[in-house]
Amino acid sequence: MSARIVNLLVGPESDGMRLDAFLAAAEGMPSRSACAKLVESGAVLINTCPTTSKSEKVLLGDRVSAEVEDASDDASGPLAPNPYINLDIRFEDDHLIVLSKQAGLVCHPSPGHIDDTLANALVAHCGYAHLGMLQGEERPGIVHRLDMDTSGLMVAAKDDETQKALQDLIRMRVLDRRYVTLVRGYVARDEDTVITGIARSTRDRLRMAVTDAPGAREAITIYRVLERFECGRRDEGYSLLECHLYTGRTHQIRVHMRHIGHQLVGDQLYGRGDDRVNLGLRRQFLHSWSIGFDHPVTGERIERSDHLPDDLLAILEGLKERSMGRTAAGKDICPRLGASY
Repeated sequence: MSARIVNLLVGPESDGMRLDAFLAAAEGMPSRSACAKLVESGAVLINTCPTTSKSEKVLLGDRVSAEVEDASDDASGPLAPNPYINLDIRFEDDHLIVLSKQAGLVCHPSPGHIDDTLANALVAHCGYAHLGMLQGEERPGIVHRLDMDTSGLMVAAKDDETQKALQDLIRMRVLDRRYVTLVRGYVARDEDTVITGIARSTRDRLRMAVTDAPGAREAITIYRVLERFECGRRDEGYSLLECHLYTGRTHQIRVHMRHIGHQLVGDQLYGRGDDRVNLGLRRQFLHSWSIGFDHPVTGERIERSDHLPDDLLAILEGLKERSMGRTAAGKDICPRLGASY
């Protein structure tokens, strides 16, 4: 296994930085977590003196050298690392990453998506040696998924133990995941719970369906109305909802909303393809806006929230003159989504 020596000089802009952060900021260096592991392994010197403390502060004029393995050795696996996919990271440590996924990005390889997925980006950022593999080598780091055209917050794991612990939190229904969606029609109840079985449709293998057939898995969604919008000439109005997932079935929110008669705006699979009714949106209005959990290693409470992306905010901006008012939940949540009206 080949290695190279990287020599760095601490300048004024880096004075007082943590060692792992200083190393990761240097050109040609691996991720911060990988740099931390370099320090802990004894591969880093400050002014020719070994150090194993990743949190040690570097000072102006310090000379730092690190023995770094070639990236090709660290990234060996069936997926090609793709460093050109932007990772919008909201939290990262040695064990996990919380990130906001952009719409249009597939989580792991599938037909038609070989090297342009979130998994490829994670391999480029962390390397195979620093990602959980419980889901297989083609799904490194993946704990749970978002549909390609669903945006927002999700979590990835850097080792098998953390990956399993996070999956256990989902199974125990204590990893708090909340989504915002705009649906068609007037949702009468301010809050309600949808509990059904969900399985793959027997009529269309691309879809999931509500069913009581053997093999169906229980799916629980609690929703709250945030804001309602009055009818237009070509539609029956719209309702903005927050959906709290207690289970994570494929397409769960999309299937449950269709089941109660309120398809997601823009949903090309479960809704009508009418551009006017969909307000010109060509992907489902669905965004993972909030995630919260107790860190499985440190015990720290991790809570992050995320504004709606610009395309979804533009839809709400276009509807603002039709608003029938926000509910109490909407008055709290909508400003946190970036809705400025």
